[in-house]
Amino acid sequence: MLGSHYTVRSGSSSSNDSKRRCRGCCTTQPARLEHLVPRRQSVAPFLVTTMDSQTEAELPSAAVADEPFLGPLDIILLVSLVAGAAWYLLRSRKKDTQASQFKSYSIQPTTVNTMTIAENSFIKKLQSSGRRLVVFYGSQTGTAEEFAGRLAKEGIRYQMKGMVADPEECNMEELLQLKDIEKSLAVFCLATYGEGDPTDNCMEFYDWIQNDDLDLTGLNYSVFGLGNKTYEHYNKVGIYVDKRLEELGATRVFELGLGDDDANIEDYFITWKEKFWPTVCDYFGIESTGEDVLMRQYRLLEQPDVSGDRIYTGEVARLHSLQTQRPPFDAKNPFLAPIKVNRELHKAGGRSCMHIEFDIDGSKMRYEAGDHLAMYPVNDLDLVERMGKLCNANLDTVFSLINTDTDSSKKHPFPCPTTYRTALTHYLEITALPRTHILKELAEYCSEEKDKEFLRFMSSTAVDGKAMYQEWIQDSCRNVVHVLEDIPSCHPPIDHVCELLPRLQPRYYSISSSSKIHATTVHVTAVLVKYETKTGRLNKGVATTFLSEKRAGDGDNAPRVPIFIRKSQFRLPAKPETPVIMVGPGTGIAPFRGFIQERDFTRQEGKEIGQTILYFGCRKRSEDYIYENELEDYEARGIVKLRVAFSRDQEKKVYVTHLLEQDTDLIWNVIGENKGHFYICGDAKNMATDVRNILLKVIRTKGGLGEAEAQQYIKKMEAQKRYSADVWS
Repeated sequence: MLGSHYTVRSGSSSSNDSKRRCRGCCTTQPARLEHLVPRRQSVAPFLVTTMDSQTEAELPSAAVADEPFLGPLDIILLVSLVAGAAWYLLRSRKKDTQASQFKSYSIQPTTVNTMTIAENSFIKKLQSSGRRLVVFYGSQTGTAEEFAGRLAKEGIRYQMKGMVADPEECNMEELLQLKDIEKSLAVFCLATYGEGDPTDNCMEFYDWIQNDDLDLTGLNYSVFGLGNKTYEHYNKVGIYVDKRLEELGATRVFELGLGDDDANIEDYFITWKEKFWPTVCDYFGIESTGEDVLMRQYRLLEQPDVSGDRIYTGEVARLHSLQTQRPPFDAKNPFLAPIKVNRELHKAGGRSCMHIEFDIDGSKMRYEAGDHLAMYPVNDLDLVERMGKLCNANLDTVFSLINTDTDSSKKHPFPCPTTYRTALTHYLEITALPRTHILKELAEYCSEEKDKEFLRFMSSTAVDGKAMYQEWIQDSCRNVVHVLEDIPSCHPPIDHVCELLPRLQPRYYSISSSSKIHATTVHVTAVLVKYETKTGRLNKGVATTFLSEKRAGDGDNAPRVPIFIRKSQFRLPAKPETPVIMVGPGTGIAPFRGFIQERDFTRQEGKEIGQTILYFGCRKRSEDYIYENELEDYEARGIVKLRVAFSRDQEKKVYVTHLLEQDTDLIWNVIGENKGHFYICGDAKNMATDVRNILLKVIRTKGGLGEAEAQQYIKKMEAQKRYSADVWS
């Protein structure tokens, strides 16, 4: 999950839903934050006043009869209101006319909803707005939510006006009533997080459908899952929900789609979607409207006169939450933690690995060894400035983006009102690789036909188009700034770019300390991400670059970072005398540093601790053996047994997997004979898979079991929490 790299568990690439570890780890958070939307309503441009009929009836009849219906002051106020409303409407219409240079976009008119609807009643929202499609998302880092929004938006083309819904904010028992809406359809875009877990916002729904008393006969549904094949439980949540809904009597309208984030999950999604809509049309006997009209979901409102204390400056949800801090602190209300320590762990070699300590004294936040720290990073200011110039924008303009769908609970894509500078710095993933729907909409702003066709080609479902997207975007690591720089005739308005880009997600790191020793600080271990792309550009990790620029300090001089703690199931055994094996090369050592600290604390209390074995690997002892003195002191005092591999200190490379293959008797003694615990933290794609295979071999050879029996042995260990993985891809 984390480790010290930022990881996003389960589902996307930079912003990934498919990469997570246990129920509190990352791949990114992102945090169940992917969907942090302020509940604040935007200020209305005019005010409508009404008188309650009951109040009027209670007035003395004489007073009602004697007073004129409208006095002079009333008339003046009424004329002023009418004139103001007329001026506002004419001004808005003039602005819309000036802005609508590209005719392929249409802004849906804002309709007035006169019904008072319970916020969590998606059935009433569907009924009141004449919709038949509801797309639910289970998202940890935003990708599943993004896919859900695209499906709901496209539904208009197929006479299936849709809405997006968060299962956590809905009464999901209303699925039983969806059949009462003619030709209705529920679609589920669900990411698998970590070791086969549902995302945080989908947990209650996932538990609910396990109720055997449910009867969902008449419900039409389809499921698209987001996962990562480097994880053992690939797309477990999507597969289970698809099967379970059918078992409960629901009707599958289109086959289960499975997206793999280890490859190009965008390709999986658009390939599935390309077949999904024709099947839906056939099933319901409807026809596509044909024209692929691109529609804006949000309308722009510039607000130059808004008071400065009403403008968001980077807060996640509550206005001024970073100035007036109050617990409890969580994803929507992060704690602004001072950095007490930020030191380099590498001794040489040109790479950088940071040890960072955050001060949480007074925050009332608690953590345990194995939990994760989430932090909200800030985008590179140079990239922000370049984006502003490419869009010919004044970055200090105050604005709001307002949802044209008045029934949506998501009124803004991020906290508004704010400035373009703040939005690009704090709220938007400008370093993420743009998905095809973004390229498709950017194409409309190209003045050169060849550029327009190129972007359209890359966003198409044609085989050659997908290959070009893979080469030009994926393999070359181009973000939206790079795209606009390399296609100079493309000049989109800055507000549309802000609408299209995904939300900036929190980054997650395995905590590398124990609260039993460090109660007022929380430590992380992070490698600075920096690499050169095929185009010769230098790409830098958002979070680690942000952290690398934060020098530690004391008191008011200490730089502060918005953080929160995410709980995890990655835990030491309840009995300290239980033996453990920990495998954590590189920054995979992070949670195990906390485990070792905890075992040291237990020993100092006079209690017995079981055998504690750490397998650690790095390139060279003289360069990147992080926490070397610390670890060797623990070994000297009998707290831990170290097995260290330095891959490049000899002619033939040696990795932790080689050491594990040498220690089969030791491994079986711990996990087989003494029922100990086995932990892995680090790279999911190669290291974790290799380690699991070695463990299977040990169980077969030393335990005398067949292949199937060995697999069952590990599954039983997982169920008993004796085998745990905190991995990222």
